[in-house]
Amino acid sequence: SVPVPQEVGPTMVGDEHSDPHLMSILGATKRSTLGNNFCEYYVNDAPRVVLDKLESLGYRVVGMTGVGQTLVWCLHRE
Repeated sequence: SVPVPQEVGPTMVGDEHSDPHLMSILGATKRSTLGNNFCEYYVNDAPRVVLDKLESLGYRVVGMTGVGQTLVWCLHRE
């Protein structure tokens, strides 16, 4: 059997239109990848750490799916 690698970061947490205050709380940095005409926010934390931080801010997971080798979570805050 072959061990399955587990990614632990960086985690993409937002796009160029995301709330800058929330991105600051998460410790995210904005960056652009060569060839893209848009920016994304990333943190070095594992996804579970980011989800824990968002939960402490009142966000709840309402959906999750896989897209290729990427996991996407949809969250909502009351």
